[in-house]
Amino acid sequence: MARYGGYYGGWAPYVSVGERRRQAAKKVAAMQKKGKTVNPVQIEGRAIARTFWGKAWCDNLEAYSDFENRLPRGRTYVRNGSVVDLQIGKGEVTALVSGSSLYKVKIGIHALEKNRWEAIIGHCSGQIDSLVELLQGKFSRGVMEIITCKERGLFPSPKHISMDCSCPDWATMCKHVAAVLYGVGARLDEKPELFFQLRNVDHSELITAAGTATAVARTAKPGKVLKSSNLSGLFGIDLDSGSATLDAPDSKETSRIATKPRKPLRSAVVKRTKAKKTRPKMRRARRG
Repeated sequence: MARYGGYYGGWAPYVSVGERRRQAAKKVAAMQKKGKTVNPVQIEGRAIARTFWGKAWCDNLEAYSDFENRLPRGRTYVRNGSVVDLQIGKGEVTALVSGSSLYKVKIGIHALEKNRWEAIIGHCSGQIDSLVELLQGKFSRGVMEIITCKERGLFPSPKHISMDCSCPDWATMCKHVAAVLYGVGARLDEKPELFFQLRNVDHSELITAAGTATAVARTAKPGKVLKSSNLSGLFGIDLDSGSATLDAPDSKETSRIATKPRKPLRSAVVKRTKAKKTRPKMRRARRG
């Protein structure tokens, strides 16, 4: 009889879900007793992910034909609690999955390319108001399309994902790896900031860019600047073509205008008053 992966017949013996859970619980308890922190993936109901980041992660996985054969078994495993521990770090996911035995899974996620990240920041600049909105996935449809774009977005493609499992399955993606990948989507529901840690980018840069764009927009607000064409129509004068705008006067020119003495208005009024009084006298003199 053929021997494969340590088992006769080519396949590991079948172990029921209930038995797998009991074995996993026993091993997890032993790990916790030794002081190891264990974070199992717990799914309530049929939906693996419910928030924007969790759903977008799962949708991205299912968009690639490379994964379609193995993903269904992975969904079953993650739903029945087989992912007994899942840890997300910088560019790496490590997990323990309960099967015929307790298997160790390691998944590497390549860092997002610098030029791609800068392009995303540029496209999203000024469109994300706060860190809370970013992590809750509350932004415009345009930003959502940029982030989830297969070619230019944030999510990894199959070539950016490396996978390894201690199980005897030689497939690139075994059901245990698939379960862990779905487990990542469920974990992003709880802590969406872990997604940016996986891709090795600082999510606060999206907010910083938005704030910078807002500040630039405020300082760049045009003042009361009139073009030469507007001035010509307003005052009925012709201006040289070189005078494109009416700028603020030079400081010396301003001081000169401000210090230029004005003729008192009172003297002009007095002169006109005197002139009116003398005219009648001149006329009476001529009559005499």
